[in-house]
Amino acid sequence: MRLLMLGGTEFVGRAVVEAALGRGWDVTVFHRGRHDPPAGVRSLHGDRTAPDGLAALAEDGQGPEAEWDLVVDTWSGAPHAVRDAARLLKDRVRRYVYVSSCSVYAWPQPAGYDETGPLVEGASPDAGQTDYARDKRGGELAVLDAFGEERTLLLRAGLILGPYENIGRLPWWLTRAARGGPVLAPGPRELPLQYIDVRDLAEWTLGAVEGGSGTQGGASGAYNLISPSGHATTQALLDACARVTGGRAELRWTEPEVILAAGVEPWTQLPVWVPPDSELHAMLHRVDVSKAVRAGLRCRPVSETVADTWNWLQDIGGVPPRRPDRPVVGLDPAVEEKLLRG
Repeated sequence: MRLLMLGGTEFVGRAVVEAALGRGWDVTVFHRGRHDPPAGVRSLHGDRTAPDGLAALAEDGQGPEAEWDLVVDTWSGAPHAVRDAARLLKDRVRRYVYVSSCSVYAWPQPAGYDETGPLVEGASPDAGQTDYARDKRGGELAVLDAFGEERTLLLRAGLILGPYENIGRLPWWLTRAARGGPVLAPGPRELPLQYIDVRDLAEWTLGAVEGGSGTQGGASGAYNLISPSGHATTQALLDACARVTGGRAELRWTEPEVILAAGVEPWTQLPVWVPPDSELHAMLHRVDVSKAVRAGLRCRPVSETVADTWNWLQDIGGVPPRRPDRPVVGLDPAVEEKLLRG
């Protein structure tokens, strides 16, 4: 199999590249050159936001050497960047895999919503950058316009965790647990969480495409790609963080009402956590993923995701990379201390 990865040097893209190399695939990575891709790939350089930014792809030979079985794209900015890549590649790639998001569903959705739920309005494949939901939906529309539904695989991911994370959610909990002492733990303990390890996302994606037959081959259409709701709980996640970092953290479980009354923002100031029985919890942690499970999705234990992320974090010196286009996550120590004092 021949993979063209748009990106491929950070988080999701890197996990896909490593999974493909592990399967013995031939991998080409198109990237800006800011980070080194994994060893064993062929690199093409370009910035898709710049004029003629796709020139390296356009000039990359013709005929069999310029063809790929699939392209994987994680773009989350202006949809027209996806449009331009999809149009350029439509006759040179068999299948386009776009890593989208459950954010494309119209707000709010009831708990248990699936791929048939209504989608956000106002998105366009020709748009500049607007907001995350419409940008991701615009990216979906761009791929569908160029490749058609049969040649398009849309991965509507939710929370993604694991090694190489450049958002900072799990790394924040790990570094906080490593500092030790009393740690504000948002309740309830058994609150179900829904996420996917980035490596499970990568393996499912490649397997879904590789498993097909014929010239088109593999899965197509949209899939909600996250673990089943309740695959882990808040307690399981935070216990694992406390354990792998040396057991110096003392989790102090705190009622949601107390946290919200203090003005703490769920999801950002307390990463991963959102209050129970809220529209946000239904949208993030109560998604129907039965379609992906039927198509072979398997999710590793939360303890493995946490331990491997901690090992990676230590390997890079304890300071996780962070995307400049995403907000800083985590709770200010002074706010935490005040809440812990009651």
